[in-house]
Amino acid sequence: MKQIMFDQVRSPGLSHFSYVVGRNGIAAVIDPRRDCQVYVDLAARRGYHLRYVLETHRNEDYVIGSLELAGLTGAEVWHADSQLDYGYGQAVEDGQRFDIGGLALRAFHAPGHTEGMMNYVLHDGTGAPWMVFTGDTLLPGDVGRTDLLDEEKQEEMAGLLYDTIFEKILPLGDQVIVCPAHGAGSVCGSERVADRPITTVGIERRHNAALQHSDRDGFIRFVSHSLERPPYFSMMEQLNRDGPPVLGGLPVPPPLPPDVFADHASGSQVLDTRMELAFNAAHVPGALSIWEQGVPSFAGWFLDYERPILLVTDPATPEQAVRYLIRLGYDDLVGYLGEGMVGWHTSGLDSDSIGMITVQELCGVLDSGERLWILDVRSQRELEGEGRIPAAHHVPITQLPGHLDEIPRDRPVFVFCGSGLRSTIAASLLQKQGHDDLTVVLGGVAGWTSTTCPLDLGDVAV
Repeated sequence: MKQIMFDQVRSPGLSHFSYVVGRNGIAAVIDPRRDCQVYVDLAARRGYHLRYVLETHRNEDYVIGSLELAGLTGAEVWHADSQLDYGYGQAVEDGQRFDIGGLALRAFHAPGHTEGMMNYVLHDGTGAPWMVFTGDTLLPGDVGRTDLLDEEKQEEMAGLLYDTIFEKILPLGDQVIVCPAHGAGSVCGSERVADRPITTVGIERRHNAALQHSDRDGFIRFVSHSLERPPYFSMMEQLNRDGPPVLGGLPVPPPLPPDVFADHASGSQVLDTRMELAFNAAHVPGALSIWEQGVPSFAGWFLDYERPILLVTDPATPEQAVRYLIRLGYDDLVGYLGEGMVGWHTSGLDSDSIGMITVQELCGVLDSGERLWILDVRSQRELEGEGRIPAAHHVPITQLPGHLDEIPRDRPVFVFCGSGLRSTIAASLLQKQGHDDLTVVLGGVAGWTSTTCPLDLGDVAV
């Protein structure tokens, strides 16, 4: 008898967790990501065959890798939300069992986050429940959001979510391991999602804020709130219903010489994934800045699906950026600047730049009495936890595209966030709109030393 196989595959940025579980040479993958060679490699190293691909729900925040993985392995694809007109796979039924090398994996209807959500209970050799794969039903420290279907149906969905958790998941027993589809930072939950990638029913019963509201009406009131909905969610819904194009492996966009890159740039979106210091010092005119590790979190807010994408990366290989982009359905990748910005400059091509200032220098300018226009792109939660700059105008980075006309063009604009990374995204957006007197503030509020403009922490100024 072979060992039981269990692996959690984590996808940074999206805070997405997928799983491989198996025994006696047979395995299933639950909620795979699109760049799915990782599952094939995990199974091959242990001599396992991937027989099933199981989905907990139609995902909103990333492209599911079911079709891609089925093409590589021949695995059967089973999807949830059977009320939808899927273009691939078979619909899982409530109570359906899958034999995973002698272990039973049982599906059960778990509505709340979506109408047709399915969760899966893995039973051990004695038949006792051992693990539950909860998708976005039960998250560490939180529950899945209930506003995705229709904001007017939030209370109805929250009631279904209560029934699922309190009548189906909690009765499994405190010892049962909970394997969620997302962790801290996911847009599929609130900011309460905790940083514990694997948890248990007992831990969540005791420490999950939502589960402290054990009465149904109290639970509904607690979880019925609207969160930001990234614009790319609509594309994810379509791709994950119809089935995304099968890539046959990770795409490899070609390196382009500077002159060819420049020719393509006018009809494309130029995404620069270098860090903020490099981008602000010099970049291709019209480029959007999103540092590489920020691509999963921010690309879906600022890139569209109608125009091809050109990449500027550092180091000069775009592989990681490509992974992040295809997980969001950005497949039209024309190429990348093969010689980097050095080649761009040696070819005699013009570049743009954005000024930079440290937070301490900004404090000094404020103390000198100079009139400034400060754009603070931190989140509301950051303002409440770290303090407000009384002289600043607050627009969260994800809401900036709808407020670009409010930013003045007749005076210098200083852009502030917690580090300079999101400030550089904002500055690149403003520069594309014609703003030419921009300065990114480097460093967060930890270095704030202004005496005339102290941070405002509600009733306490520091």
